[in-house]
Amino acid sequence: MDIMRRIRRLLGKPTRLPYHLHPAELATPRAAPRERAREIETFLRSLDQADDGARGYLETHMARLVRTLTMVPPPGRTRRALELGAYMQMTPALGCVFGYDVRGAYYGPLGRVDQKSVSAGGKEVFRCETDLFDAERDAFPYKDGSFDVVLCCELIEHLLHDPMHMLLEINRVLADGGAMLLTTPNIASYTAVARILNRKEHPQLFSRYADPKGEFQDTEIPHVREYTPDEVSDAAVAAGFEVEYLFTEKVAGYESDLYFRDLLRQMDYPAELRGEQTYMRARKRDGARVTRYPSFLYEGC
Repeated sequence: MDIMRRIRRLLGKPTRLPYHLHPAELATPRAAPRERAREIETFLRSLDQADDGARGYLETHMARLVRTLTMVPPPGRTRRALELGAYMQMTPALGCVFGYDVRGAYYGPLGRVDQKSVSAGGKEVFRCETDLFDAERDAFPYKDGSFDVVLCCELIEHLLHDPMHMLLEINRVLADGGAMLLTTPNIASYTAVARILNRKEHPQLFSRYADPKGEFQDTEIPHVREYTPDEVSDAAVAAGFEVEYLFTEKVAGYESDLYFRDLLRQMDYPAELRGEQTYMRARKRDGARVTRYPSFLYEGC
């Protein structure tokens, strides 16, 4: 028996892989003008950083930060933006580049509000209030329809208990037609497939626990669950969103063996949406059907 027949027998070769994304959800947005991307990158590089570690993090994630910000729509009716998990990297760009009135949010005791600011060349260029709460347990401390856009970036994969609570609260605080921008690692990437077949590494892009001797050992939650692109879309739809577009992109430094790409294509598995980073923009639509506990996320549902 040749190797391909053996692999098909082991894995099971589908005639058509279940794939429920609407064609519009597979669409990649038109590339942002290069001038806009350059403007965003120039602004981010202009910001003062606390230390070499912070500067290194910014450089490592610059492509993702810029790509995410090019998805931000112009201000609408409320002219307000909320960033969950605000690390003050993209946050100041929402105000200084896009002209939003910005609110930040971070994990912490409900009701506490911190003042955060950033500087460039030693001069303060941005300041905002950051509300502390638990995004998967607390009601967000904002009125219905308060924001034109909510950024939920590199957050959902860290949630321990109830990601749908967060998505439903994002929907509630958005104005009708408002946009949710969500980014997260892709557990269905070529890198993840290669790691499974090689057996030597965990398929999640980030699967390690926090440094037991580090500063955030007691508060930093590792990646609890990384998502497939289909799951990201399905969760958004369950929360009452209409997915505007969803796409994945390659992350520098994750160069899986081309053999695994060829292998999946030969076996008639989907080749699209295999980059390591998932990006989605979804719109709130009043009256959309909501599924509070989708069965792919919760036991017994």
